[in-house]
Amino acid sequence: MVCIGSLRALVLRAAAAAGGRCRWPRVLCGGGRGVVDACVTPRASVRHGWRGLRAATGARMMLDSSSSSDSAASDAGQLQPQRRALAAVAHAQDGGAGGYASGGWAREDGKLKCGYSSFRGKRATMEDFYDVKLTEIDGQAVSLFGVFDGHGGSRAAQYLKENLFENLMKHPEFLTDTKLAISETYQKTDADFLESESNAFRDDGSTASTAVLVGGHLYVANVGDSRAVISKAGKAMALSEDHKPNRSDERKRIQNAGGVVIWAGTWRVGGVLAMSRAFGNRLLKPFVVAEPEIQEEHVNGDLECLVLASDGLWDVVENEEAVSLAKTEDLPESAARKLTEIAYSRGSADNITCIVVQFHHHDKTG
Repeated sequence: MVCIGSLRALVLRAAAAAGGRCRWPRVLCGGGRGVVDACVTPRASVRHGWRGLRAATGARMMLDSSSSSDSAASDAGQLQPQRRALAAVAHAQDGGAGGYASGGWAREDGKLKCGYSSFRGKRATMEDFYDVKLTEIDGQAVSLFGVFDGHGGSRAAQYLKENLFENLMKHPEFLTDTKLAISETYQKTDADFLESESNAFRDDGSTASTAVLVGGHLYVANVGDSRAVISKAGKAMALSEDHKPNRSDERKRIQNAGGVVIWAGTWRVGGVLAMSRAFGNRLLKPFVVAEPEIQEEHVNGDLECLVLASDGLWDVVENEEAVSLAKTEDLPESAARKLTEIAYSRGSADNITCIVVQFHHHDKTG
């Protein structure tokens, strides 16, 4: 990823010296490297952990399709029988020992289709994770999409895949003040991860690029250099700005916190990390923060598609090219797969993960 191994090892040494089961169909693929876990399940709507305990009644219907890099899917526990499907899983498939997985689904009303593709690429290990959820909370349809690009190891990215959206949906203001809920959840999840790693001699970190669709509003949040791009009225529009240390506002924030930005092949925080915001990276707190920048977009007939991807894609594919391909492919999974293949063919040296969401502003009968 963005963290040079030798520099990271130097920082770790300096720190040491200073003392410092599903009843519905589940599809698993990825040969132990990439895992797709898809099932439709109702859950009780219980929200807690935010300014005390708060509970609400209601049912949550969820489709959960998520991938991990280094382990099989975790036990989902005993799930209740399906009551009403909000989406149909198209399919998921494994590309073999190369660390490749893809799949897709469509919402029952035909207004939303999603596809994903994740590829280890030229890296020896896979540190990209992704998460896709379709759920209903208190009668409100909600869709969540996330790409998490780890660096210095996979633990931070895996932790986000397993916890970020779960934490967000438990936030008491999730439906009423979604921006606040996202911001607080990002920072709380970062603190929780750092606490979980407090006894580990590691300094894993991760980006997060997420899109949350609540009713007619799309909320895009990012930390790091994974990116979200939409096509609106035929034009590509980035809904996130990469967090780089050479951004004037980010450099100023880091310096005001007592940090330094140093040139080491590229601009790096403390000469180590080539992004200015990230989850984890305990040794670089408080300079590298997990406070997200959030953009809100109203969903109307002009919104055509959304592309979320790790920098393994964006390093070699322009925004306009990505959304153009995403619009022209009938199936979003095909678009996601083609984008990862294009990035690999152009020499991307990183893991490559891509989620494509297509919006169809008509009912199933069209």
